[in-house]
Amino acid sequence: MQQNQYNVYGYRWLMLTAYMLIVAVNQWLWITFAPITKESASYFQVTDLQIGMLSMCFMIVFIVASIPASWMIDKFGIRIGVGIGAALTGIFGLARRFAGDNYNFLLVAQIGIATGQPFLLNAITKLAARWFPIAEQATASGLGTLSMYIGILAGMIATPFLTNAYGISSMIYILGIASVTIALLFIVISRERPPTPPCPKGMEERALVTDGFRHIIKTRNFNWLMLIFFIGLGVFNSVTTWIENILIPRGFTTEQAGITGGIMIAGGILGALILPPLSDKYQKRTPFIILALAGATAGLIGVTFTYSYIILLISSAALGFFLLSSGPIGFQYGAEITYPASEGASNGLLLQMGQISGIAMIFGMDYFKSAATGSMTKPLILLIFAMAVSFLLSFKLKESSLLTNQQVITNDPKPDNH
Repeated sequence: MQQNQYNVYGYRWLMLTAYMLIVAVNQWLWITFAPITKESASYFQVTDLQIGMLSMCFMIVFIVASIPASWMIDKFGIRIGVGIGAALTGIFGLARRFAGDNYNFLLVAQIGIATGQPFLLNAITKLAARWFPIAEQATASGLGTLSMYIGILAGMIATPFLTNAYGISSMIYILGIASVTIALLFIVISRERPPTPPCPKGMEERALVTDGFRHIIKTRNFNWLMLIFFIGLGVFNSVTTWIENILIPRGFTTEQAGITGGIMIAGGILGALILPPLSDKYQKRTPFIILALAGATAGLIGVTFTYSYIILLISSAALGFFLLSSGPIGFQYGAEITYPASEGASNGLLLQMGQISGIAMIFGMDYFKSAATGSMTKPLILLIFAMAVSFLLSFKLKESSLLTNQQVITNDPKPDNH
């Protein structure tokens, strides 16, 4: 087979770092009030459900804004598309400072930040494809996705600390300054593309979102992948939302529930550092998706039934490790099997599946819980069944032809600032 030679540039890592920082901040702003629900409800004089809406609005806004965001990323490029998301994150992140104790003002600011989220998240595979060779793209997507988990974990751990040390108002102000600073950093550092593409000539061209949808929908493997994401992301969103309600009826404490949620995210961070690079090393996607779904199903079974705290921590770590690490591999796989459709279109559709199912499963788990004890075992059994279905569906996925048909040679000169 003829080998294709082309250059890659060290500046790609600076681009990825700037992108990861703004994504992490956006996710921290999303999760800000979840670990301090009671304190926030008291401060703003509202109900716990209204505080929950400060996070839930991100899922709702994503469903509406995802496709327009993907179109703008593809039409105007990474620097403008992601720049819009960075600007919205910075501006409305700081605007929260001026809400005082006015809940409605705060909710408007949260919606502004939520509008920026799809401009950031839908660009993960686009940035990877534009700056990284295919042999590194799952790794780059994995690191981009990893920043989401880091932001969530930082929010879960650091927000209560900052609130206890400085109060809610000052905590919001600190995060506002951080969001503006990192948004400006991204805008300064970002470049649209390297001097030469990191792939064979012609392969860098992709159809616009609107032109590629028909091709995407006709791709059978992608339809299976969307269903897998619908289940997997929905399970993650619902389990993390209700982790305290899942565990307390079995005798676990609120502190243990918080640690369990943190361990789940930490497991996802570790998984995102390990499995996507292995996928790149062996140039395979589907075996790792199958492995991840099997491990995540086993982890969910442990979280559902165990009364042992040690087994609970192991199970939650496994659930996070496998389920969250499958995300970036799935994003990259989706971008590869739908070529030449837009990366933003495939990425956005997969994330949109997770937002829709997340909302449905969050309300579904609350609806099907035991009225007498509050136990969520029955809805969790339904989630286990759904995960088993996604595991079986993963065997229908065929390996990416971009991997099987291409050999890549890369040269890595000094970073280029153009």
